[in-house]
Amino acid sequence: MKKLAFIAFVTLLCFSLIGCSSKVVNLAKVESNELQFIKPQKGDTVATIKTDLGDIKVVLYPQYAPLAVENFVSLSQNGYYNGVKFHRVIEDFIIQSGDPTGTGTGGNSIWELPFSDEFSDKLHHYSGALSMANSGEDTNRSQFFIVTSSPKNIKDEVVTLMQQAGWREDIINTYKQAGGSPDLDYRYTVFGQVYEGLEIAFKINGEKTDEHDMPKKDIIIQSIEISVIE
Repeated sequence: MKKLAFIAFVTLLCFSLIGCSSKVVNLAKVESNELQFIKPQKGDTVATIKTDLGDIKVVLYPQYAPLAVENFVSLSQNGYYNGVKFHRVIEDFIIQSGDPTGTGTGGNSIWELPFSDEFSDKLHHYSGALSMANSGEDTNRSQFFIVTSSPKNIKDEVVTLMQQAGWREDIINTYKQAGGSPDLDYRYTVFGQVYEGLEIAFKINGEKTDEHDMPKKDIIIQSIEISVIE
């Protein structure tokens, strides 16, 4: 209950910060033992999101979000995301894609039905997090987003609220270093983390958009390649 109260309050706080310019976060300088900041290991499944502006590499976490990872991997291997654009870009917040209609209202899962949320205390919306977009509880389909929110958004009042809500100090300290959007935790399913090419995500995040947060110039996913680290 305390975490839900925190999320409700900090959502308003974080959205009031949207629109500020953001600087690329150097994740290599983040000192944290949180899973998302451990270098990918042998046997880990990774995805290379090839875009018009460069490659974004993410490590996936099937042990904590098996449905989201299976869905993303299968759609990627089937070419579902090839030619799909980033239809929603909000500065210092997120870049979103995964809708073949390009409208932000389309897309489907491999099961042709929405699937359930998967929340874990091990995964959070730090900068570079790969997460499922949804339209409410348990409505995941094909759309996803990458967090591009800088540390300056984790202000003292946000930290105080997280402490009062009982968040682990390791999580709070990681947010303070890496940036991110804690208001998204326990609302959207994190299933991966950018480990290379975050500057490309931030470059996309800096593109000019229209009144609907859609980039004025199409930015396309050429393909998403799935591999296992050997």
